[in-house]
Amino acid sequence: MTTAVQTRPAEKRRFLTCIFSCLAGITLNLVLRRLAALVGIPLYVDCVGTVLTAILGGYLPGMIVGCLTNVFLSIWDINAIYYGMISVLIAAMAAYLARQDSYRTVGRALRTAPWLALIGGGLGSILTFGLYGLDFGEELSARLAHFFYDAGLRSVFWAQLFGDFMIDLADKLLVVIIVILLLHFIPQKIQDTVRRSFWQQRILTEEERKTARRFRVRRMSLRQKFLLLITGAMLIVAAVTTVICFKIYRDTLIETRTEIGRSITRVMASYFDPDRVDEYLSKGEAVPGYADIDRQMAVLRDNSDGVSYVYVYQILPDGCHVVFDPDTATEPGSDPGEIVEFDEDFRSSLDDLLNGRPIEPVTSNASWGWLVSVYTPVADSSGKVVCYACADISMDKLLNDQFVFFAKVFSLFVTFTAIVLAFFLLLADARLILPINTMAMASSRFAFDNETKRNAALEYLQSLGIRTGDEIENLYGAIAKTTEDSVRYIDEAQQKSETIARMQENLILVLADMVESRDQFTGDHVKNTSAYTRIIMEQMKKEGSYTEQLTDEFMDNVYHSAPLHDIGKIRVSDTILNKPGKLTDEEFETMKLHTVYGREVIEKAKKASSDVSYLDEAENLATYHHEKWNGKGYPMGLSGEDIPLSARIMAVADVFDALVSKRSYKEPFSFEKAMDIIREGTGSHFDPKVAEAFIHAEAEVRKVLTEKQAEK
Repeated sequence: MTTAVQTRPAEKRRFLTCIFSCLAGITLNLVLRRLAALVGIPLYVDCVGTVLTAILGGYLPGMIVGCLTNVFLSIWDINAIYYGMISVLIAAMAAYLARQDSYRTVGRALRTAPWLALIGGGLGSILTFGLYGLDFGEELSARLAHFFYDAGLRSVFWAQLFGDFMIDLADKLLVVIIVILLLHFIPQKIQDTVRRSFWQQRILTEEERKTARRFRVRRMSLRQKFLLLITGAMLIVAAVTTVICFKIYRDTLIETRTEIGRSITRVMASYFDPDRVDEYLSKGEAVPGYADIDRQMAVLRDNSDGVSYVYVYQILPDGCHVVFDPDTATEPGSDPGEIVEFDEDFRSSLDDLLNGRPIEPVTSNASWGWLVSVYTPVADSSGKVVCYACADISMDKLLNDQFVFFAKVFSLFVTFTAIVLAFFLLLADARLILPINTMAMASSRFAFDNETKRNAALEYLQSLGIRTGDEIENLYGAIAKTTEDSVRYIDEAQQKSETIARMQENLILVLADMVESRDQFTGDHVKNTSAYTRIIMEQMKKEGSYTEQLTDEFMDNVYHSAPLHDIGKIRVSDTILNKPGKLTDEEFETMKLHTVYGREVIEKAKKASSDVSYLDEAENLATYHHEKWNGKGYPMGLSGEDIPLSARIMAVADVFDALVSKRSYKEPFSFEKAMDIIREGTGSHFDPKVAEAFIHAEAEVRKVLTEKQAEK
């Protein structure tokens, strides 16, 4: 809890630093764009702050800077808001390239310019086509487009695309150069602060982050699932919203144009006298004022956006009788009194038309194009409908308007979808994925068999300081507590185990003392042989002998159970055990039974113990330490490697210590004489590898012997 409280000011500072960097990025974009305009260079240079913030802070801050820059620019040019998609995608590309260490060196950084230009010049050109259509314009990119077009690229679209890309490539090269210079002057501490602004735990080193990212999953990572879930949800919402908006927009356009048609037909009806319709039909332009009425209708048509034709018909069973039909710039109108056949699209409304009733607008798509025809009934002074004032509204422009609308909606959708995705991914990374990965990384360092690693893993886990404020923080607290408890319990268990081991060693020494109390020569002997067995085993390990058997566990078992090799003497009578002279054959046969007695004692101990491997070696030592390599030993007459390795080791140690020790029936041999006897017994009495290891460790053997003699 203390750690969390102490680090909150640091979190606040990191967050404020990120906010400041975003504001600085927006300001940098606007200032550089203005400077480029004042200097008169044909470049925008308005994404330096976007790229710089994306490199320092990652996807979300870069996208925010790019989007808000275009929001501010839309104050002067409303269409700038739709180019926010381009700025957001440039930020995403810059952040991705930064994660690939593309801005670590100048050479690698300059190679990122074409990727940024593909978005700014390539996608930007396509968006421009969607918003404005195919129009070269007057800018430098337009002149380049003209050049490509005249050079043989006979496609306005592709000429525009190449022209925009070339100009944008120069723009992005300049942007990257400015970014490199700014990165050189921004302190590394500030860069790291901005980069880790949203983290909810201790800031990890680059190596730690790489290690955390290396954790593999069996199928799909949480990040991928989160991205798939959010993307799927947003696509569904976007699809439904777009369809609804598109339908509303289309219906609104049709309704608006229809209302324009109704207004025009009402105005047209005011231009002529309905009581004179029959006169207009029979005499046409000979009727005074007819030509002026016709001209007024033409002017009204030409000044009304989207109106293709205006006319006045009298509807009779034999067809549409023309009352007025002004000429257009390309087509002459029908003469007064001329009969026009009913169009198929009007068949369903024919009964209403013949009876002078109003009809709904009729949509047709024939040789005249996609039209919406509005028919307004015109009544004479008696109230009888004598004709219809009509207007045909062209809907061909509606297709272009719909395309522009779609381009705008798509641009805004991509812009805000990218920002929302970046936000949720950052949230998932900072509050879910990174904490889980670092907890897994810390837990993987835990080692049950190594106290140093255990304590280091616990210390590292506690240092993470995860403070997401949700279930992840609860999980972190539970793991930290469990790990701490585990370390404590393992330490306590090891202490108890060590206590038990010491008790075990002491019990062995007690048993050895029991033998010593009956055999005046055995006490020092059992202690000395333990030391010699350790020397022999370590030397054999150095020389590569019996490496598969000489495990640490085996060596410890042999060393600690060596004092029990003569435990069977406890059942031999004192008369034989302490006889001052040489034993008779019968007495010697009885003495040899101490190996069998030793096995029986240890077998009883094994039944009451769970440490079987330890007592197995004790049994081998007690039973077979008088066996000989050539098979002439006792009690079983085993030979070669049929004799357990522990017993073959003890055979050398046992004989050597007996040779250099004083007995009632002999004086001690010299060290050199004893070593010679060991050499002579190699291959007959002793295992050659064991005996050679003992001989090669002569210095260590002499040291032990000297120390034992000094103690006396």
